Amino acid sequence: MHVCEVIKSLAVVGGAEVLLAERLSAAPVGKRYTVVCMQSGPTVVLERLRAKGVTIVDLTACPRPLRLARLLRVVRRLRPDVLNIHSPLPAAVLRPVSRLWRHRPMLVSTVHSVRFRLPTLLLDRATGWLDARTVAVGPQVARSVTTWGARNLSTRVHGVDVAGQRRWAAQAAAIRKEWDVPEDAFLIVHVGNFRPVKNQGFLVDVAARLAGTEPRALFLLAGSGPLSDHIARRVADLRLENVRLVGPVPLAARLIACADLLVLCSTYEGLPVVIMEALAAGVPVVSTDVGGVADLVEPGRNGLLVPPGSTDAFAEAIRHAMRPDSHARLREGALSTGCADIADTADWFDKLYESSRARDGAARR
Repeated sequence: MHVCEVIKSLAVVGGAEVLLAERLSAAPVGKRYTVVCMQSGPTVVLERLRAKGVTIVDLTACPRPLRLARLLRVVRRLRPDVLNIHSPLPAAVLRPVSRLWRHRPMLVSTVHSVRFRLPTLLLDRATGWLDARTVAVGPQVARSVTTWGARNLSTRVHGVDVAGQRRWAAQAAAIRKEWDVPEDAFLIVHVGNFRPVKNQGFLVDVAARLAGTEPRALFLLAGSGPLSDHIARRVADLRLENVRLVGPVPLAARLIACADLLVLCSTYEGLPVVIMEALAAGVPVVSTDVGGVADLVEPGRNGLLVPPGSTDAFAEAIRHAMRPDSHARLREGALSTGCADIADTADWFDKLYESSRARDGAARR
């Protein structure tokens, strides 16, 4: 069986990219996988996929206005048995056109977000009925507008490499030295693209409030994006010595595993991979209470949730998590959290592809 997975971008190490790379890395043998991406970059995701024998078709060199047309030609030439699409705009184009091909693949859509731009959402929902199966990556995504009217909707929390995260956590002291983290520092990590939804400016304001009262707190902000320079200037203007911008980090899960606390201050989320990576490593979480975060974080047990918008409340939650008794309790709760394992998800998708193709073939006959 030839499975083609289509994703908009592999240029950043974000949630959808990480989940796809982790799942295909753990996929059972017996199927041939090709990943087609509209845009890529020198990321660890590409290296991991190729190391596992996955073929990468990168459309970055194609002029942007022509990429969707090029995508159609590439997928048609590949003649996959199963086509799993992870991005709404390519899905809206591929679904109807693929129905006209002589070799028609079985269509699956994996939905990673609770929000799309309105034109994209309308196109995606108008064509979503053509999918044989739709998979939401979390309960909040399954309840959101991005899956309304979906055919044969399943919810599958993908999870992370739990054993791998715990191995990284066991090496936390050595990893912290690589980042020149002082031994007495309380390391607070944020991983995310520098875009408005991730709200790093809010986190800088929180760090400014803690600078005078919590000298042990050290914030490491990993990632890249259009707001990187703006956030760097803001940190410099405020003369914050407790905030470091470390740029894009290959294997960011490794950095998360050595933290004392993971923070997330997004304005909306689906089911954040970084939170699953933190909990698998026994790292507590302080986050805004948005999207599917509450499906992962149990306040007072493995982390704390804060209503969006209040820097004072967020700063106070971090202070609470830094107290030795509170931190010990939250860390224990994080370690005991039952995290979904990506290897189980890889098996689940393997069975999904087999059963869906069998049903699709029977329906055609």
